[in-house]
Amino acid sequence: MSALPPPLRPTPANQLLARMLVRTAARFMPDESTSSAELIALDPELGAVDAEDIAVPGPRGEIPVRLYRRRDAEPRAGFVWVHGGAWMFGTLDSPEAHAVAMSIAARGIAVASVDYRKARGRAGFPVLSDDVLAAWQWVHAHADRLGTTPERLHLGGASAGANLATGVVRRLLATGEQPPATLVAAYPLLHFDLPPLPEDLITALERTPPPFRFTPRMVSLLNLNWAGVRYHEDPVAFPALGPLDRLPPTFVMDAESDELRASSAAFADALQAAGVETRYETVPGTFHGYLAQPGTPAAQDGIRRIVHWIDEH
Repeated sequence: MSALPPPLRPTPANQLLARMLVRTAARFMPDESTSSAELIALDPELGAVDAEDIAVPGPRGEIPVRLYRRRDAEPRAGFVWVHGGAWMFGTLDSPEAHAVAMSIAARGIAVASVDYRKARGRAGFPVLSDDVLAAWQWVHAHADRLGTTPERLHLGGASAGANLATGVVRRLLATGEQPPATLVAAYPLLHFDLPPLPEDLITALERTPPPFRFTPRMVSLLNLNWAGVRYHEDPVAFPALGPLDRLPPTFVMDAESDELRASSAAFADALQAAGVETRYETVPGTFHGYLAQPGTPAAQDGIRRIVHWIDEH
């Protein structure tokens, strides 16, 4: 593999550069969206799912949440789901939000899909985490809206959403609140500095197209935009840092060809070393973000694995 530009170090100048570059680029990158009709055309079983948009109170205003349930069956459990998008992109209509939530709900697990403010303008850490925490607390207090109980409520997310979900678990544990029954982290970024790449990942990346790559320089730009210098060692902003022994049972699900697998694989190893019930799986033949590709074998495989994990717990 050819040499790549090194990551930016956490300095005020690099933080300013990262926010200027990343937030400027974000203005020219529209959010993706998918409709229920499009999803039902791919999988008619999704037509059995009802969705309800609500707004829950948060520390900086209302937070959009969408509730999903099958209309013809009682849910086996509840799942709070947080989409990804590099902390800058995504809505409740994004495929990684809407398609994932609808697909899991169709399989008998009620879902609350959570949106949050994005790391643009003056927003960054901990604003996004505050939103996800407030949404979790509301759903936990109103679990009956999902047809379940607080004890049967799970929490998960993808990519930046997995980072936010894991950070919220840390916050719940720190304040003595009930954590989720389990945590699901799909292709997460949990370190400020990426750990060394596993050998098999180096080989896989040689076959990975550039649009699916997360180079060390790109990762540092995203991380500095999200947390800045002040919080680059904060264990809520980067939840792989600090003690892990109190985390709930955790399912880490990766992409095969994804630099971020260095972070998630190291996190899974650390969880196991800390004595936490951990399942670590890599979905073969996948790139980062495969859950955001509705109807593909990779997305269907990932959904199946998440549902299986929740059903086991």
